Amino acid sequence: MKFERTDQFVADFNALPAAHREAFRALIPAFHAAAESYAADRGAFRWPAALRVKPMVSARGIWEMTWSFSGPDGRATFEFVTYDDGIRVRWRRIGTHKIYKKP
Repeated sequence: MKFERTDQFVADFNALPAAHREAFRALIPAFHAAAESYAADRGAFRWPAALRVKPMVSARGIWEMTWSFSGPDGRATFEFVTYDDGIRVRWRRIGTHKIYKKP
């Protein structure tokens, strides 16, 4: 699974405190494995509960992940995009609950 980031995600990520960036980076291997499984069999796949991934209700095609509820309030949005070489995850936003206003 390949990943890409929007310019907004990069700006959001760079604005996070270092400890928050490290907490997010620590969960990427589990997210990567889950995203690979999702791409292989969307119909039967269930996201690991610890990743708290679900489609956003207010933004069709965009998914949300809550990677921490407190210390920090860590959330990220992403979407799946298809290219000739397969499906990729495009990270859109990262930060607190406020990112859901413009996911």
